[in-house]
Amino acid sequence: MAAYSRVSRRNFLVTSGTGAAALCVSGNAGGYTGAEMRARAHDDSLVGVSKWDLDTPALCVDVDKLTRNIDAMRTALAPMKVASRPHAKTHKCPTIAKMQLAGGSIGICTAKLGEAEVFAANGIQPILMTTSNVSAPKIKRAMALRKSNPQFVQAVDHPDNARDLNDAAKAAGIVADVVVDVAIGTRSGVPAGDLAVALGQLVDTLRNLRLRGIISYDGGAQHIKGFKNRLDQTLNRFAPSAETYERFKKSGLNTEIFSGGGTGTYNILPRAGHVTDLQVGSYVFMDCQYLDIGGESNDQVYTDFESSLTVVTTVLNTYFPKSMTTDAGAKALTLNKPGPWVIGEKDFRYNAGSDEFGVISYDTAQRSYKVGDKLELIVPHCDPVVNEYDQMYAIKNDRVAAVWPIAARGRSQ
Repeated sequence: MAAYSRVSRRNFLVTSGTGAAALCVSGNAGGYTGAEMRARAHDDSLVGVSKWDLDTPALCVDVDKLTRNIDAMRTALAPMKVASRPHAKTHKCPTIAKMQLAGGSIGICTAKLGEAEVFAANGIQPILMTTSNVSAPKIKRAMALRKSNPQFVQAVDHPDNARDLNDAAKAAGIVADVVVDVAIGTRSGVPAGDLAVALGQLVDTLRNLRLRGIISYDGGAQHIKGFKNRLDQTLNRFAPSAETYERFKKSGLNTEIFSGGGTGTYNILPRAGHVTDLQVGSYVFMDCQYLDIGGESNDQVYTDFESSLTVVTTVLNTYFPKSMTTDAGAKALTLNKPGPWVIGEKDFRYNAGSDEFGVISYDTAQRSYKVGDKLELIVPHCDPVVNEYDQMYAIKNDRVAAVWPIAARGRSQ
């Protein structure tokens, strides 16, 4: 990985710029749905247009930075002998998923079945769904997906659900691949230890299920501020999952998959041992929430990866002193905190609290602004922001190189 100088949040906002590495970005990833083709037909005319001339709010991704982030993750994980299995809920974009697979990832994760269906329809086969399918309609859809895609794996965290999955797989005439979701915290998953081992042993006896291993994701650890604090807490919280893994092995259960971790702990969880792959997601984009936690080399700003995802917004009102209004509010940026960072303006405080408008307050500005001027924002939390848009503009050298449909947008079922 490239070495980064220690920078503060203030300097980061001023010095953040555009990358220059070369990459072919035709956007022709193949297998697009009808909706994707319509979006592309409408917007391919924008190729070559300056990002500053796009209608706003405009969701943009700097392709050079995105590519460097993918390369940086691969380079960092190689000596640790751990793979990446990126969470595609971050970008919801088949083009980016294919870039990640081409960049060395062993597959993708999805949070929702609808996302998995979209990615599979766009030619992506190694898919691990990290949420259990418990309702009858979802189980039926999951089996249909598994029947058409032999590399689809789904999570299970309850004995009754395991039996339901087995019955549905038998009815579909298939053997469905599953992983046991071992809980860290109380959000999802079976508690580590006896209950998790018992579930694994049950799955191993069900003829129409094939146990592939364990997933154990600690969402709470990803945003712990301060690297040393995050390191200590992550390893401590993960210890019961690691012990459960050992018990799986001693019981003769399949442990070929032992998946967890994320962008905040990508260089921490491999130290726990036995982990096969990391469910990193936000590293491709980076956002204010991640930048704010600090990294191993910089306690103030997490600089391991670059901020490739931005929203370009237009100034609408400058009448009032020390204040401006833009056209990017909650519907463009969400209400997540911390608020957006305005690139080039270290003292701007951005409030996206209004549905349609963003309000900037400031004491000092690097220049004067007038109605119609454009600003570029680092988004608060990339996952929900991406879900607000139908497409993102792939930018190279400040110009649109391609328009990438966000095909899994809104696939929450």
